[in-house]
Amino acid sequence: MTVRRTVFGRPPRGVAFDVAVAALVALVSLTAAVNQPGGWAATLVGVGMAVALLFRRTHPSVVTVAVAALALIQVIAEWGPLVYDVAVLIALYSVVKYGERLRDGVLAGAVAAVGVLLAAAQTPNVIQWWVTALWYALVTGAVWLVALNVRTRRLYVLSLEERATTLEREREAESRAAVAEERTRIARELHDVVAHSMAVMIVQADGARFMLDRDPAQARTAVKVVADTGRQALEEMRRLVGVLRDAGPSGADGADGLAVAADPEHRRLALAELPDLLARFDDAGLHIRSTVTDTPPALPPGLELTVYRVVQEALTNALKHAGVGARVEVVLSYTAEAVVVRVVDDGRGRPLVSPAPSGGHGLLGMRERVTVYDGSLAAGPRLTGGWQVEVRLPLPSEPAATEVIAA
Repeated sequence: MTVRRTVFGRPPRGVAFDVAVAALVALVSLTAAVNQPGGWAATLVGVGMAVALLFRRTHPSVVTVAVAALALIQVIAEWGPLVYDVAVLIALYSVVKYGERLRDGVLAGAVAAVGVLLAAAQTPNVIQWWVTALWYALVTGAVWLVALNVRTRRLYVLSLEERATTLEREREAESRAAVAEERTRIARELHDVVAHSMAVMIVQADGARFMLDRDPAQARTAVKVVADTGRQALEEMRRLVGVLRDAGPSGADGADGLAVAADPEHRRLALAELPDLLARFDDAGLHIRSTVTDTPPALPPGLELTVYRVVQEALTNALKHAGVGARVEVVLSYTAEAVVVRVVDDGRGRPLVSPAPSGGHGLLGMRERVTVYDGSLAAGPRLTGGWQVEVRLPLPSEPAATEVIAA
């Protein structure tokens, strides 16, 4: 396991401690210069070890090599173990604790074991050799194990910090993704609320403009459709804004997007309002025939809204592309496993004088709504003319009281 120097590098609070340790080793060397074996030469070796210890945190392996080389000079000169040899233990501790790789500490431990044998070899008899070797081995081994324990704890703390940082980044990424998804859902919902109604209003306004002199009664009907459609769009916009305010900011609660309860307000927007939706498009100029097979089961509000939006999108496309006067058949089929929506137009309406611009999310938004409920969408031209949209939405085993509205 490796340790990054950016983490184990010299912290500001460790500088004073390292200077104090090096100064202590140098002071001991200078104090014993007269009485210790080797005299001033041995003192220079001790001072060299002290200077090397200043860099024990930032360059532990280099410091260990330097201290080991100076200790080897001491052994070759047969000066015997001296007080400043504590620098050898400090260097060993440092390379195990601060080294980039644990194998550096293992190698330093092996070198220290050899040093123990060489230092013990300078004793005059066998018994004293064994006693000295055992004492040095116990002290050196204890220092190495303490350093290893401290290193392991630091690595554990580091792993916890990195894990916490990773989890925080993941949460931030999830929050950003939730915000992006929320914005996409809101954009599609705004498209459904505004673009469909605006398309109907544009068609009717153009019709009223050209029928104003020819057929004032028909023009008044078209203007009434424009007004009614505008009121309906405004009501749905207010409802949407209310849902967004209830959802709160994106985050722990807002990440669910347009999460709503199965209350009457939201259910009224779905299948209960489907006849009104068909009536508005019929007033707009489409000749609609609707059929419902079997008894509609209780559906989750999000699934109801998906059915409503699919029918709304299909009828809007029929009005824009098939034209006023086109015949449209809307069929809702309910089975024990799924609800099937089928909207077919004959494509034989009158071409619009000024077609409404595309909202940009039509079939794509419809397909993504259907995909949320693991449904399927088939849309395309018919051989006999016109266009067909067919959607199949599997029914949940147990209708949920609360769910995310597909957007």
